[in-house]
Amino acid sequence: MPISPDFTSVYEHEWEINFTQCTPFGYLKYVDLCNILQLTAAEHSIHGGLSFNDMQQHDQAWVLSRIRVEITDVLPKWMDKVTVKTWIEDLQGSRSIRNIEMYLNGKKVAGASTFWAVFNTKLRKAEALALPHEHFEKYPEWHATEQHFSKINVSRDTETVANRNVVLSDLDIVNHVNNVKYLEWCLDTLDAKAVLKQEIKSFEMNFLRELNLNDVISIHKTPEVKPAYFSVTKADKTCFALQLDWK
Repeated sequence: MPISPDFTSVYEHEWEINFTQCTPFGYLKYVDLCNILQLTAAEHSIHGGLSFNDMQQHDQAWVLSRIRVEITDVLPKWMDKVTVKTWIEDLQGSRSIRNIEMYLNGKKVAGASTFWAVFNTKLRKAEALALPHEHFEKYPEWHATEQHFSKINVSRDTETVANRNVVLSDLDIVNHVNNVKYLEWCLDTLDAKAVLKQEIKSFEMNFLRELNLNDVISIHKTPEVKPAYFSVTKADKTCFALQLDWK
């Protein structure tokens, strides 16, 4: 698609929280928070001519490599209208850093720092972006989180807390496990009360290897509750790492 006539390098989108995105207490789920943040990034890419369809002309797609999310206030509830703002911090070669913030009634409730890779969907590997992006102004000094995303230490002693097979509902348009599914798998192993009471202050995820349909995986967790560390492995190789920091 061509660049939208109303394209801007800093993009805002309003979303209304619906009941399918909420916990039994009526608040936005952490998984759906991530979905909304990424959907806003996708909308910005569409306006700027870097959408999935645009990139598929070159057999390319954006895939998430790392994300750090910081919760700065109570998350929105059902029927709340939120404004999500996003901008690109850096974009070079096959890598891009994008920041995203969510506001409720003018107050910031969450921020995310994200690291994306350009992925060739046929060759299944990273490569340089084939489309022009000079019309996107970059904001290297403007950050949405107090801490940047980082490389999580995966050399930790853990115990297996769940085993599962990758099923059809886990897959996304790139034909691998969608990134929010990993978070969902890990949160499902925690004490429900702690999650429902919004006791998570921040979480960080590293996506190391893609998972595909029918893969057999294991979910691991450290004995420590705070911070909580998780990993997802396939054939003893770490595919994903998550660290949760609690209030």
